[in-house]
Amino acid sequence: MAFARILRPEIPRRPERGDIVAGLTVAAILVPQALAYALLAGLPVEHGLFAATIPLIAAAPFASSPFLQTGPVAVTALLTFGALGAVAEPGSGEYIEAAALLALLVGVVRLLVGLLRAGAIAYLLSRPMLAGFVPAAAIVIVSSQLPTALGATPGDGGILERAGRALTSPGSWTLDALVLAGATVLGVWLARRWKPLFPGVLVLVVLATLAQAAGLTDAPVVGEVPSGLPAFSLDLPWGETLTLVGAAVTIALVGFAEPAAIARSLAAASRKRWDPNREFVSQGVANVTAGVVGGMPVGGSFGRSALNEQAGAVTPWSGAITGLAVLALLPAAAILEDVPSAVLAAVIIGAVVRLIRVQPLIDVWRRSLPQAIIAWTTLMSTLLWTPHVERGVLLGVALSIGIHLWRELRVDLETWEDGGTLHLRPQGVLWFGVAQSVEDRVVALLSTYPHARRLVLHLDGIGRLDLTGAMSLRHIIDTVRENGLESEVVDYAHTTRLVDAVVLADRCPTL
Repeated sequence: MAFARILRPEIPRRPERGDIVAGLTVAAILVPQALAYALLAGLPVEHGLFAATIPLIAAAPFASSPFLQTGPVAVTALLTFGALGAVAEPGSGEYIEAAALLALLVGVVRLLVGLLRAGAIAYLLSRPMLAGFVPAAAIVIVSSQLPTALGATPGDGGILERAGRALTSPGSWTLDALVLAGATVLGVWLARRWKPLFPGVLVLVVLATLAQAAGLTDAPVVGEVPSGLPAFSLDLPWGETLTLVGAAVTIALVGFAEPAAIARSLAAASRKRWDPNREFVSQGVANVTAGVVGGMPVGGSFGRSALNEQAGAVTPWSGAITGLAVLALLPAAAILEDVPSAVLAAVIIGAVVRLIRVQPLIDVWRRSLPQAIIAWTTLMSTLLWTPHVERGVLLGVALSIGIHLWRELRVDLETWEDGGTLHLRPQGVLWFGVAQSVEDRVVALLSTYPHARRLVLHLDGIGRLDLTGAMSLRHIIDTVRENGLESEVVDYAHTTRLVDAVVLADRCPTL
């Protein structure tokens, strides 16, 4: 029954007028972004277009958010490039097939998470980890586009090394590329401030393409863009499945953090519900479809989703309208061949440079040293392991879990004596991992206060306890009474029924 509820489409029978307007508005932004993000992922540009068509249409019926816009996104494209770099040469036929397989595997993982109603797993990606990863990924993305934006020859070396060499070698810059990239970044910024609904990216790409075709500039261009619809195929390199499954899980979870944050914030602002399980299924369907049509892994876009909401979207039909609009363009995709590469690089830079935020890292440092360690370690490891940025994510997750367990293993024991009465207040989570150590400490304390005749056990500092913890408390009470002391348990109203069943078991001695 749970599967049936999640898989049952909730989309209305027909789109509202606002969905049509919003869908077409977003499509105007998505086309140049799809080209750019495909290049970022190491793929020919048409595969970004493929991922921006049928996958969006297939995902719409299962979405719970009327605003979330799916498609190629920067962070997922970077993760894709990092995952596939060791599998094949970027741009080769083997690389393209591996990208499609990776998208399908990402989709399967997200489908499983959604169908098992485990959507809350997205919340396990701690904010300090994301505070470190997101700006690091943005730095890597901007660095990867700098040589193209400057018109410099990339040369050999890693992404950061090539970017540094390009920045420090102004003699290698190309004036036409530099002007086009600078004008694009400035134009996108001005258009966003002037009127958010204005398709500034599309207008700038069209103007740059016309200038290129008229011979006013001589910058490198995208090149051949095959026209035609995507073909459905399952002829994928299945032998690489085990190699890619780890990256697929990472992309499936990390890549969902952004759409989850988007859907949650927009739902709160509009007072409309959203369901993480349905969104996992919707995103899973989109990625499986992207794999089948030869696309690339996709996710939810913050910028396009916000634009979708501002343009008047009412239902998830808006995402399907966007996919249909891009699909209608594919038979004439050859018109995109003269788009200057520097403009697409600038589109990516303009989209992600806002993610390079240092203030959250400073705030984390001021508030919590352990959480700051997570954030800054994730930041530095992501940069050091470029292009394998997923390793930084995994290290950040491991640190988050490790620090959480370290804190869970700490139970403070506050003690004081008042007129022959010994007071004990354990503070923390009392579970099987720490119960025995707390019990041993209490027993040792009894010898420290030999004149005490009564023990009061305060439980208001216990945030949570399991059966083992409750039985340890019971054993402490029994030990105290065996030593001739009176005992009393107070402040237990907020704890679980285990306290009534085990700790306060005087009326139920068989327990």
